[in-house]
Amino acid sequence: MTTDRWTRRHFFRNTGLTATALVGGPALLAACSRVDNGGGATDAATGADPLARFKEAGTIKVGIANEQPYGYRDKDGNLTGEAPELARVIFKALGVNQIEAQIVDTFGSLIPGLQSGQYDFIAAGMFITPERCSQIAFTNPDYAAATAFLVAKGNPKQITGFEAIATGDAKVGVLEGAVEKGYAESGGVPGDRIQVFPNQDAAFKGILAGRVDAIALTAVSLRWTLQQQYADKPLEVTESFVPVVDGKEQVGAGGFGFRKSDTGLLEAFNAELKKLQEANGVLPVIERFGFTATEVDQAAKLTAQQLCAGA
Repeated sequence: MTTDRWTRRHFFRNTGLTATALVGGPALLAACSRVDNGGGATDAATGADPLARFKEAGTIKVGIANEQPYGYRDKDGNLTGEAPELARVIFKALGVNQIEAQIVDTFGSLIPGLQSGQYDFIAAGMFITPERCSQIAFTNPDYAAATAFLVAKGNPKQITGFEAIATGDAKVGVLEGAVEKGYAESGGVPGDRIQVFPNQDAAFKGILAGRVDAIALTAVSLRWTLQQQYADKPLEVTESFVPVVDGKEQVGAGGFGFRKSDTGLLEAFNAELKKLQEANGVLPVIERFGFTATEVDQAAKLTAQQLCAGA
């Protein structure tokens, strides 16, 4: 496996947001006024980095896409998932004890929502790509993941990669705003055999209804969702693999997104993340969401700077 280029989600255009899901504490204090200057929200009075403000308020607002196992609300409405749980640990170390969650309609709404000040950072397992780095600032990655397919039990069409789909008659489903659509197109899959779904649940229901023959997503996400929500259905997840585009392996490394103006906040977060990685403290937080030492250890070898450069 190389680290030529690491992606997870295709750059997106959607901007719709849903109502806020308030989890774990009061809203941000009304006195903490902010301005949207196109590059992000800062303190209106001083223009200072907001970490001190969040520490004083004791809470911070996060944007998630309700995608398991990365960031979602559980059956009781509580904010959980790989990214929010890790963020809780890091922000607690920074003196911010509560997180308030904003749920967006689609993954593609996350960056526009951050830029417009709907929330203060993104915790959704977002892949770090050069395109996204031009819009927001990323932490160093906390996990890495390969791709897989969700298929019918026994994999009757023997789907093992995008090229196999292209040469047959199978239809593949991808999520709206996801890099998998680009992988499929680069692998030669005709556009009329690529079905876009708005979310995981719609994709799983789509394959059960026979609308597609496979769903392409990260192996971690597919295994988790199948185990947690569809264990009784005639579905299985293929062996994971690394898509290749233009001769480069496309394995995803995910991190947390901040506004470019919030440099101090980003640096403080990165410092705490590094401490956790060096103390082998990341895996104990996220392994219950299906992550293994392989995903965690690979991510620790990379930096946001490398990934933003497409190196």
